[in-house]
Amino acid sequence: MRTRRPYLRTAAIVVVLLLLGLVGTRFASRFQVTSTPLDTWAYICLIAGPLTLFLRHRFPAVMVVLSMGFSGWYLFAGYPAGPQPLSFAVAIIFALIAGQQVVTWLCIGLSVLGVVLYNALMGGDTWPIKTAALSAWLLILGLVGTGIKARIERTTLLRHRRQEQAEAARSAERLALARDIHDVVAHSLSSINVRASVALHLAEKDPAQMQAALQAIKSSSKEALTEVRELLGVLRQDTPLSPVSPLSRLPKLIEEAQASGLRVEQHLNLAHPLAAEQEAVVYRLVQEALTNVVRHAAASRARITVSSAEAELSVQIDDDGIGLVDSIPGNGIAGMRERVASLAGELEFVERHPGLSVRARIPLQSAR
Repeated sequence: MRTRRPYLRTAAIVVVLLLLGLVGTRFASRFQVTSTPLDTWAYICLIAGPLTLFLRHRFPAVMVVLSMGFSGWYLFAGYPAGPQPLSFAVAIIFALIAGQQVVTWLCIGLSVLGVVLYNALMGGDTWPIKTAALSAWLLILGLVGTGIKARIERTTLLRHRRQEQAEAARSAERLALARDIHDVVAHSLSSINVRASVALHLAEKDPAQMQAALQAIKSSSKEALTEVRELLGVLRQDTPLSPVSPLSRLPKLIEEAQASGLRVEQHLNLAHPLAAEQEAVVYRLVQEALTNVVRHAAASRARITVSSAEAELSVQIDDDGIGLVDSIPGNGIAGMRERVASLAGELEFVERHPGLSVRARIPLQSAR
């Protein structure tokens, strides 16, 4: 249907110009008794001129040349002056909009030359005034068409930029959701794996305690499903993110890590409230760091320190494990770097011998 609309608009313009040309010229001819009477060739010019506009979409250069030819023929034949040149005027604007600047301005130049020759041959006291008026009219049409073309190009460029910005925003949102899903799944599966190992051990040594271990697995899997469903809902754009502050969920995160046998200390010293995106980054950094400690570090202790000064937020997670030991960074570490970089911060991993220190520094902005 969209492909038909331009042709329907062109057809409407053609019909209007045909009616104006035929009716207007017939009416004007009554008051121009000295002009050449309307004959077959005159009607050919009156009809063919508007019909050339149907070529605007595929052959705009041919359109403007033919339209100029019919208007010139009508003028030099001495037929009654009237609305016939309107089709040429419209053709000039259409051709310039289509990008046919060279051909169109060449036609305008030839038309000005034709107007000068015609009025010079016709003579009379006012021929220079008529020539100047018609030439100015043609030049103004060219400038109008050029201006419309430039405006269309600017509008198109702005629309493309808005589309690119929207796509970039969607890509950034998808990347953030991908990082969140990775962090949630990796942390939860790690916790479930550790607790399942504990349950298997208790099944052999102390069956009476196995129920508590299974209950812990159920709790971890339920919380993971809730977070994943929330993130998938955002991905489908039909569910908002939970308004709960991410920092308020740190104790639960620490509790899960401690259930795996890791002793965790937490120190929060925030001079100002954090913005929502900063809280989210802090939470995900701690979550990923604790997940890595539980899965890979073989550590017994971890220390979480979150503090803020006037201009900087500092997040540090220390452990007494085996450190990096030439490990290959995975998606989790890449996600940590991307999160910190999204807030113009810096992230580094420092070997402590024993253990590893994950340190992030982020420019501080107070929550509003």
